[in-house]
Amino acid sequence: MFERYTEPARRVLFFARYESSQIGTPSIEPSHILLGILREEKGLIRTIFSTQRVTPEQVRKHIERVTVFQEEYPLSVEIPFAQRSKRLLQYAAEEADRLAHHGIGRPHMLLGLLMLDDEPLASYLADQGVTLAGTREDVRIGWAADEDERFSDAD
Repeated sequence: MFERYTEPARRVLFFARYESSQIGTPSIEPSHILLGILREEKGLIRTIFSTQRVTPEQVRKHIERVTVFQEEYPLSVEIPFAQRSKRLLQYAAEEADRLAHHGIGRPHMLLGLLMLDDEPLASYLADQGVTLAGTREDVRIGWAADEDERFSDAD
């Protein structure tokens, strides 16, 4: 299922699962995926956020303020993707296809999150200047140069 995902994008999913278990939620939510995206702040993701002067620490603090923490889930317990996260991943694939990118990377996942109409975190990011239109343009322009993200045989 994740064959098209770049190695950094696969790490995002690993870290999203970790964040979910630490927060104690029964499913992997878009906020966990965003925390996974921001865990490695380099390449195009760094450019997108630094252009808007939004730091990973600011985003993490916002998520912590609006999240209800529960008892940690053991790492051995399977944690499924929430419906909104599944839509986020679907939108990420659609964005990669629309941009004619072979791989699905962290920037596509960010675009997928920004496309979620019912996601408060998308509204928060837009209020901080990380908008769908602006991010889409950044990805369109910057993807080819982001060596950390792309497959070697892509594009």
